Amino acid sequence: MDAQGRGRANDIDPADQWVLNPSTGNYELRLDSSAGQRPVSRPRRSAHAAPAAPSPVTSPSGPPVRTAPGVPAPRRGGGTPPGGGRRGGRKRPGGGDRKKKVLLITGGSMAFVLVAGSVGGYLYYRHLNNNISTTDIGDAGSGGFKTDQAINILVIGTDKRTGSGNTGYGDKNSPGHADTTILFHVSKDRTNATALSIPRDLITDIPDCPTKQPDGSVKTVPGQSGVRFNTSLGQGGRDPGCTMRTVKKLTGIPVDHFMMADFNAVKTLSTAVGGVPVCVNKDVNDKDSKLRLTKGEHRLQGEQALAFVRTRHAFGNESDLDRIKTQQAFLSSMIRQMKSSETLTSPTKLFSLAEAATQALTVDTGIGGIPELTRLAKELKDVNPKNITFTTLPVDDNPAERVKATVVVKESQAEPLLAMIREDTSLTEVKKQKEAAQNAQNALLQGTRAPASDIRVEVYNGGGPTGSAQTTLNWLQNNQDVSKSSNNGNAPEKLAKTTLEYAPNQADQARALADMMGLPAAALKPGTADAPDRTPMKLTLGADFKGAGIPITAPKKAPEGIQRVEADKATCAE
Repeated sequence: MDAQGRGRANDIDPADQWVLNPSTGNYELRLDSSAGQRPVSRPRRSAHAAPAAPSPVTSPSGPPVRTAPGVPAPRRGGGTPPGGGRRGGRKRPGGGDRKKKVLLITGGSMAFVLVAGSVGGYLYYRHLNNNISTTDIGDAGSGGFKTDQAINILVIGTDKRTGSGNTGYGDKNSPGHADTTILFHVSKDRTNATALSIPRDLITDIPDCPTKQPDGSVKTVPGQSGVRFNTSLGQGGRDPGCTMRTVKKLTGIPVDHFMMADFNAVKTLSTAVGGVPVCVNKDVNDKDSKLRLTKGEHRLQGEQALAFVRTRHAFGNESDLDRIKTQQAFLSSMIRQMKSSETLTSPTKLFSLAEAATQALTVDTGIGGIPELTRLAKELKDVNPKNITFTTLPVDDNPAERVKATVVVKESQAEPLLAMIREDTSLTEVKKQKEAAQNAQNALLQGTRAPASDIRVEVYNGGGPTGSAQTTLNWLQNNQDVSKSSNNGNAPEKLAKTTLEYAPNQADQARALADMMGLPAAALKPGTADAPDRTPMKLTLGADFKGAGIPITAPKKAPEGIQRVEADKATCAE
């Protein structure tokens, strides 16, 4: 399609490839003027194979019309195709249904949109499927997102020079870096999302990274300490799985999948939506990025859009941190543009977005096809832009440098923020879908507390650091006077969350222990029958356990002073 400058001949609109079948009352995709012919399938093209030559299709009114590989022939008979009109027996979907056709994941120099549902025919579906590039990251991810859990997608914009249109950008001889990285966290209840930018110049530790080689073997790239975060990709043969491992080590947040694109993505996607609205508070003439804008509002696409997200000298103090703010404002505007009715009601724009996104995208093999990406789309479709918050990992200038070029984590702000993401706490005010159930759970902490001397508990380690059960037992007995406690070693299975199991007649003990341990209401698991006298409760320390006396509960509000951009609000760069 024209978003990528290929795959489209004679301005044929894929949205016009449909014919009403009077036998069924449904629209069907046709390859020639025969009303009864079914779509013809072709073998899936290898990701490395050369594109097939365009094939001629007979036109009823003139010479053959040539169509691009995987794109069906023009529709006969005029009218409006499904998804864009009212003809035939197919009911025009409402606004809510149209929104279900768009998946948005954004990050740095890329944004990803996928047309889902029944808006394309079989050949076009295969064409999109063949566009997608994949990387086998082994066990770097969580094993895949799940419908009943929060989803964490690592979105990477790389500065590697690949593909047509990227000449002149990035380091010509470099294998690329993690130039822009955003951890996109979607809440368990799918009401909100947090997009956490990680500065490329952050000094951090990179773990050992097993990487799959072209011959199928696995090579381990040795880890490094005290290096720039952006070297977690490309350098030394590191793949996106290594960036995922680095993010998990840095934040404590498991990553499910990655999506990666180069400079072309922002150009093609911004063009596909008809431009992205931006606002600047001053005239801009940046010779490095070639961004030239007058003060006020503009709609950017293509090269101008790329220049806007790449500029480091036009806004703020010309640092990478200010460039991140500019990118976040641009991506927020792109989200609003993609959610707008002018995009959602335009079959041409939806097809252009699908073409541009799939060609720009590299993903892990776990989501390396249209069925998998469509399934992911259905999980993310209901997140409202007003509940998407962009923020940046809090950092300070590196104190070890006289000339400030790198940054280090600002622990006092970073840890509470990361705890909120780990505990699935939104940075925006969101009305929870299961408010009644949550209120019932919170009620478990309401009531009397037993004295420490009456608390009986067995402690198990089900995922905490080695020795956690014993250190917790020592702390309970020596610091909290819970003498009726015991260390029962390792739990039979690993748990992500710490839990406290107890009987109804032990509720006062459970509330007192929860206060001591800093346990959230969600950790309390009451039984249905009273326990005999002297029966201990069961405390199992999960992977969220940080240490005896350290509260597990995440803050309810974001730390003061953190940088943030809300996706539903327009902001001007300055």
